[in-house]
Amino acid sequence: MSVVAGKRLETVDLYPSRIGDAPRLAPRQDPVVWGGPEGPLETAQLEFYERNGFLQFESLFSADELRACQEELRRLGQDPGMRAREETITEADSGEVRSIFAIHELSPIVRKLCEDARVVNIARQLLGSEVYFHQTRINYKPGFRGNGFYWHSDFETWHVEDGMPRMRAVSCSISLTENTEYNGPLMLIPGSHRKYLSCVGETPEDHYRQSLKNQEIGVPDDASLQALFDEGGIFVAKGGVGSVTFFECNVMHGSNSNITPLPRSNVFVVFNSVENTLVDPFCGLKPRPQFIANRRDFAPIQAG
Repeated sequence: MSVVAGKRLETVDLYPSRIGDAPRLAPRQDPVVWGGPEGPLETAQLEFYERNGFLQFESLFSADELRACQEELRRLGQDPGMRAREETITEADSGEVRSIFAIHELSPIVRKLCEDARVVNIARQLLGSEVYFHQTRINYKPGFRGNGFYWHSDFETWHVEDGMPRMRAVSCSISLTENTEYNGPLMLIPGSHRKYLSCVGETPEDHYRQSLKNQEIGVPDDASLQALFDEGGIFVAKGGVGSVTFFECNVMHGSNSNITPLPRSNVFVVFNSVENTLVDPFCGLKPRPQFIANRRDFAPIQAG
């Protein structure tokens, strides 16, 4: 439940998961595009997003614009103090930096990128409202030893473990390095956002400690994943420095491990509608930490 003006409001669980003994695919109960034609996206782009659940931009930012963020990426990854912070997640086997969360609070340089009007205005149009940061991070995926992210719907986790009520959020991945077909790029299943997969497996206490390194609860079963793939196939989000991928919060996605010498790094921003703020987690456990799921600062982003 949530609290508004001192009143406790009951929230109906429209998307139950991890409570049954069998997975279930069901139609989503929310719009995909919440906004109208006012904004940077053209009608054809809105229709593509509605149908497929993502948008890919090859050069939304120039390499020169991202040079400072690339330097920041290297500096933060080599900083022993940053490695010791709770916001920093390391690879389970190699100990190398995997992700740094709440990056908009830790780095003014990266925050400026997250607040850039070119991405914020797209998020506003897709979500039909002002937006705030639900989550931000840098993903490193270093060469040779960068582990993958297994197939999952972000919304399933954000709903169950964070209390995000509705499918009214969008992720934005901004490439700081080249994304090729062989260095572990983002993969998405087009159209999978139109169905919600209720997963099996009870959520453990403090599940994030394991899931941010290797998620095993809240992931699709083989049969459901096969059904989604049979309908939509797989899109590989390749692109150079400055390419940007927006993807709907419920689209099934993942990435392979990176065994090439080439790192695959990106700034990852989750925009949530100010009309979709978090309530108590639907799994009944305590909320995940603030650096993973913002529960305090819902102020609309002031785009620069």
